[in-house]
Amino acid sequence: MMAKDLKDKSKVDELTVTIVEKGEPREWKSNWSGVGGRVCDATGEDESGETVNLTLWNDDIEKVQVSSKIKITNGWVSSFKNKLQVSAGKYGKLEIL
Repeated sequence: MMAKDLKDKSKVDELTVTIVEKGEPREWKSNWSGVGGRVCDATGEDESGETVNLTLWNDDIEKVQVSSKIKITNGWVSSFKNKLQVSAGKYGKLEIL
């Protein structure tokens, strides 16, 4: 799958990108459950040169560095502030290649 093929609220079977930018991690906490964690925004570039926004959660934040090549399997696409974002989500997998 390529970045141009991504659609809101769709599954990501497999996406491979190189991280070109990584933001600062921040803490979050659910108002209704009290459960929280950490989240970080990043930008990845696929082999065609197209970029995609990524959301990194908890342990994945430390795994990923700028210039890391990653593969997301069984991930998810959502729209936030009118931009598509890809995440491994709860059931997906992010691995460093």
